[in-house]
Amino acid sequence: MLGIIGTVPDETFPLVEGPVVLEDGHISVGGLRVAINRGTPALLAAAVRAGEVLGLAPPTAFLVGDVGQGKGSRRLYEYLTGVLPSGGFDVLAFHYLQPDVDWHNKVLFSIEAAPRRPFLIADAGFMYAAKMSGQAEAYDLFTPDVGELAFLADEEAPHPFYTRGFILHEENRIPDLIAWAYSHGNAARCLLVKGEKDYLAARDGVRGQVEGPREETLEAIGGTGDTLTALAAALVESGLDVWRAGLLAARANRLAGRYARPTPATQVLDIIEQIPRALAEVLAEDEKEKGSCKATTQAGLV
Repeated sequence: MLGIIGTVPDETFPLVEGPVVLEDGHISVGGLRVAINRGTPALLAAAVRAGEVLGLAPPTAFLVGDVGQGKGSRRLYEYLTGVLPSGGFDVLAFHYLQPDVDWHNKVLFSIEAAPRRPFLIADAGFMYAAKMSGQAEAYDLFTPDVGELAFLADEEAPHPFYTRGFILHEENRIPDLIAWAYSHGNAARCLLVKGEKDYLAARDGVRGQVEGPREETLEAIGGTGDTLTALAAALVESGLDVWRAGLLAARANRLAGRYARPTPATQVLDIIEQIPRALAEVLAEDEKEKGSCKATTQAGLV
């Protein structure tokens, strides 16, 4: 079971838990509808579409309204400490929550008290909280963009706003930033770094890259990082190891972007609706590649 945790930018939105339904460009949780634009709603919608291909049940959402003041996030943090230890989740993906080190630690410790530890993914605000608390290494996967990676790499920065200027947010510095993040204990077991190229990395360095197809128009469309995190979470939930899941997620996310035929008017929902086609194609290609490798091995050619 996949659980996804985050916020919506509406301070009147109540705390809600439940399976996600897609309805006319909205997600619906417990009968409450939210437009799919970017952020956690986009992540949830993408996970639903990916799950349709993978044969998964819809993810369970834990949502609350928060416009950046942290009141809603703190309510959700507190709620999670009570329900996650007995939730029975295989994968938990934490997304946009106001960073709060004390509450982050309470949530993490409650998860570690569970009979079976889920696979832990952190993105956005919760990734910041994990790094700021010194608990980054407790996670299985972080999904930063280049700017967020720079924050992870800066061992002195207490907040992303204070990432030191000499740590440049440049694509050609990504392998260095990855190494710095790991050297200071500020990275999860696996990093899936989103950018012009997507990088999959571990403590021993970059393990894989995905750089195509590339649609420059997508750079200005918000939410494509959220859909990548969703795809990785769903693929891990389906039983794939994190390394294969990360690479397939990056490939499928880029392909969905191409199939959406993006223009400056394209919305993330247009990309999400292409996820089933793109993911099915990537999975078929992966099976074909595995079959070719197996046949070659059996023929004694490797």
